[in-house]
Amino acid sequence: MTSKIAKPLAWLLLAFIVFVTVSPIELRPHTIETPDIDRAAAYLAAGLAFALAYPRQWKTVAVLLIFGAIAIEYLQYLSPTRHARLHDAGVKAMGAALGLIAGWVFNKWREAKTGADAAA
Repeated sequence: MTSKIAKPLAWLLLAFIVFVTVSPIELRPHTIETPDIDRAAAYLAAGLAFALAYPRQWKTVAVLLIFGAIAIEYLQYLSPTRHARLHDAGVKAMGAALGLIAGWVFNKWREAKTGADAAA
């Protein structure tokens, strides 16, 4: 059940992240948090969603999301109003990693619970 919700959510989050990252600066959503917190939170949510959506492929997802964070940041060179920074890519990659770890832990907990319920 989680996978049915997590797959479209993960891809929608990634599409939103790409749009926000490469769109002109005036289209970027404004929040009350700092940009670093916004970046980390967005990638944390995407990492969590992808880990829940693809629990058996979490290593592949981790590589793609972390390197994808760097690649998406690099795409800002295509927009004259944006600027790519290594710091921003690092914050995004760290957020993705934390989200993936949280998803991995949740998946392991769910597997253990399911196994315990089946044994009972």
